[in-house]
Parts: sequence; structure tokens; C-alpha cells
Amino acid sequence: MKNKKAFTLIELMLVVMIIATLAALVVPKFTGRAEQAKAAAAKADIMANIPTALDLYELDNGFYPSAEQGLDALRSQPSTSPLPPKWNGPYIKKKPLDPWGNAYHYASPGTHNTNSYDLYSFGKDNAEGGKDDITNWEED
Repeated sequence: MKNKKAFTLIELMLVVMIIATLAALVVPKFTGRAEQAKAAAAKADIMANIPTALDLYELDNGFYPSAEQGLDALRSQPSTSPLPPKWNGPYIKKKPLDPWGNAYHYASPGTHNTNSYDLYSFGKDNAEGGKDDITNWEED
């Protein structure tokens, strides 16, 4: 038995403790990154992806979808007034949802952007007025 080489229980425990210590140091650095990534994805949707589809709709028809038609007008031709005379969609492939699984909020004409539209997400808490709200207008 003296010639057999194996790890002792103490050596295994030492390795487990080292791995646990390293994990305790590394894991906290990544915990906030998921929410930052979701916020960045929502900002990209609000500032570039959805506005591109809305601008194409407006280019084809001369106006943005009404608040009642909402962003669904980008996926299927609206059947409510104002009817788009030259709808050439779909302008987006799937229903636009924010990274937290909630629908983006859309108003046309906008309260903040009176000549176009307001587009926003209430963020992680899905409640209006939080610090995590993401909008297409500048806060004063």
C-alpha cells in the first residue's frame, strides 16, 4: 500500500477550498453584467432597430402608425384608421419585446416628441418612472 499514489482527503479538501475562493472572487464581478447587457439591448432597440422600421413605414405611407395601431402595424397591415395607402411590410419579423419580456410602449404623436413618436421601456421593474426606464427622448 505504500507504493500506491492517491490524493488524500485533506488534499481534495484543499483543492475544493481553492476553487471556492476563486469563485467567490470572480462571480461578483459578473453579476451586474446581465442587467447592463439587457439595458444596452433595449437602448439599441429604442434608438435604432425599431425606429428604422418606423421610418420605413413612414417613408412608404407618409405618417407613422397611430398609437391605437401601435407597433403591431409594423408586422401586419392595419385595418383601422388611418389606413396606410402603401403598406409594404412586414417591417419587422417578430413582435418587439424588451429584454425583460414586456412590450415596448409607443405613442404617436408623442408627448415628448410631438412631431414623431415616443418609444420607451419601463425596464426591469416594468413600472413607470424608475431609474431603469429607457426612452427615445432626452430627460430635462
